[in-house]
Amino acid sequence: MTTTRPWTLLGLLAIAAAAGAALGFAGSPALATQGYATPGQIGLPVPATEVARGINEFYDFVNIIIIAITLFVLGLMIYVMVRFRESKNPVPSKTTHNTLLEVAWTVVPILILVAIAIPSFKLLMLQYTYPKPDVTIKAIGNAWFWEHEYPGTTPGDKTFTVTSNMLSDEEVAEKVKSGIPTPRLLAVDNEILVPVNKVVHMLVTSNDVIHNWTIQSFGSKIDAVPGRLTATWFRPEYEGVFYGQCSELCGMNHAFMPIAVRVVKQETFDQWTAAMKAGDRKKAKEITDRVALDQAGIKSVADAADQQR
Repeated sequence: MTTTRPWTLLGLLAIAAAAGAALGFAGSPALATQGYATPGQIGLPVPATEVARGINEFYDFVNIIIIAITLFVLGLMIYVMVRFRESKNPVPSKTTHNTLLEVAWTVVPILILVAIAIPSFKLLMLQYTYPKPDVTIKAIGNAWFWEHEYPGTTPGDKTFTVTSNMLSDEEVAEKVKSGIPTPRLLAVDNEILVPVNKVVHMLVTSNDVIHNWTIQSFGSKIDAVPGRLTATWFRPEYEGVFYGQCSELCGMNHAFMPIAVRVVKQETFDQWTAAMKAGDRKKAKEITDRVALDQAGIKSVADAADQQR
């Protein structure tokens, strides 16, 4: 009778675990909603930038390694408990050293750490190598809302600021009636706009306590520290609205200071910034609402009313 070596079984178990993890953890747009998490969602938010995609891939890769190691150790423990139980081995082995095993359990962890370190360093380089910006915005954390300042791009050009507060439940209901998807506790009264496929530098600071500017779909997360200026960058690859939240415990209403960034065509962004610089916030709001309806697949408020029926 032929017997299967225990190491073969353990190896197959680890391979199966890795394959299962690859299928289970791989992010899929079919399983996640653009821009924010939804009930029952599997996986991380859909990435909208190269950095976020790299973070998701690294997360999946490390989880595969973790699951494979865990199941390998579990299988090894079960094998040892069964194979070397007292009833089978009344006289225990007195072996204390095995050169091959000692080399293996030293070298293999080193190789695993190297395999993790290489993509980790590449991702860090991508995150902290800032390309030339097309748009620069200054985010200012306050208790408990965000301000986003768009500095002038040329001498004499006007600077304008967008103040964003979380929508109340009544305001959310009104927006939903208009046909604009509006998630509770994430939607804000004034979204900020950025152009698609353009590099955005986000300079971040705070007026009071430490906050944190985070948009998961962009792979951006940076502390807002009073008296200091920190920075992050992103290049959104497709249009839509992407939500984030303050990710640093900052007081009573920490959970209620969301961030909403709407990615639009360059032409729309130019129209919106022109309206804001001219002080015509009503027109800027109309542009934002029109784009929101277009991105939701609704062409007019009348269409939205028909859809509600």
